[in-house]
Amino acid sequence: QVQLVESGGGLVQAGGSLTLSCAASGSIFRVETMGWYRQAPGKQRVLVATITHSGSANYADSVKGRFTVSRDNAKKTVYLQMNSLAPDDTAAYYCYADVRVSLMRSYDYWGRGTQVTVSS
Repeated sequence: QVQLVESGGGLVQAGGSLTLSCAASGSIFRVETMGWYRQAPGKQRVLVATITHSGSANYADSVKGRFTVSRDNAKKTVYLQMNSLAPDDTAAYYCYADVRVSLMRSYDYWGRGTQVTVSS
């Protein structure tokens, strides 16, 4: 069993910053791609940023230049540094991980989500 536990959400004023963390635990051979998605009320869940095991990052256009995704492979943890936050960034943020549980098997896992609210 694999679990993803997020932390770091909260309420912040526009222009402020927050850092999200997500740690993977359980029966893990190796964590491949990790990342973050978000879902605003009434909208679909969309990609925010992902990062591969080797550190190659990918960002949604809406967050480029403001958000930075990073990871610590030894800790099986992914981070999302969010700067210059705007009300449009308000959403539930979900951690994602492609976890290899053995040499031949990998599965997608999701965290429960952490709320980020940006006030104007």
